Amino acid sequence: MKPIFKTATLLLIPLLMAQCSIIQPGKVGVKQRLGKLTGEPRTSGIVFYNPFISKVVKSSTQTTNLKLNLNLPSKEGLSVQAEISILYHIEAAEFKKLIVQYGRRRNYEPIVTAVFRSAASDVCAQFFAKDMHSGKRANIELAILKKMSENLKGSGMVVENVLMKSISLPSGLAKSIEAKLQAEQDAMRMEFVLQQEKLEAERKIIEAKGTRDAQLIQMEGLTPEILKMRSIDAFKELSKSPNAKVIVTDGKTPFLIKD
Repeated sequence: MKPIFKTATLLLIPLLMAQCSIIQPGKVGVKQRLGKLTGEPRTSGIVFYNPFISKVVKSSTQTTNLKLNLNLPSKEGLSVQAEISILYHIEAAEFKKLIVQYGRRRNYEPIVTAVFRSAASDVCAQFFAKDMHSGKRANIELAILKKMSENLKGSGMVVENVLMKSISLPSGLAKSIEAKLQAEQDAMRMEFVLQQEKLEAERKIIEAKGTRDAQLIQMEGLTPEILKMRSIDAFKELSKSPNAKVIVTDGKTPFLIKD
């Protein structure tokens, strides 16, 4: 009996091990019995089930980076090539609804791609091609994200962000935009030069006005009394010189002052 009991025990161990499934972090799992989903989705721990009539359906809840290379339509009817990154994840609480609506899949990228194509066509058709290459890119990304979130609401998939990483405009349009940007930069540079010249001219005017005002003030302050005192001081300094001197006077001041 002992060998039989030992053999039976060895056979039961794999069977017992097959009756549980471990849900690791970053995963979600739900039990499926006879084709029907039962119980609430589990995000961690051990799920026990009958391997003959049940199984555990799992999927990742981590953020997925879906990269696409697409041609987006513009308002003027041009086709703009863009490299897109869509960040999305599966919402654990809605995992059962996701399986019912879209079925059990290895990944849901085809669905997200289809939703993006629809949202991007609606949004990009409202913008000019040059807007996708300018500061309005963030507005376009936000509008696409909002549209996708509305379309996927309640599906179990959550779009976190839409990033337009690279935009390739038609060659003719790209050259026109570059020429326009170059012209704008030249105009800004010229405006700066003119502003500097204007400031320099104003500085010179202010400097000349200050010199003129100083001269006027100085001339207004040269009264006959002051001129007499300065002449006396000059005469004193001149008298200290050892050289021969000839002094001409009109009898009023030590020096005869001629115009």
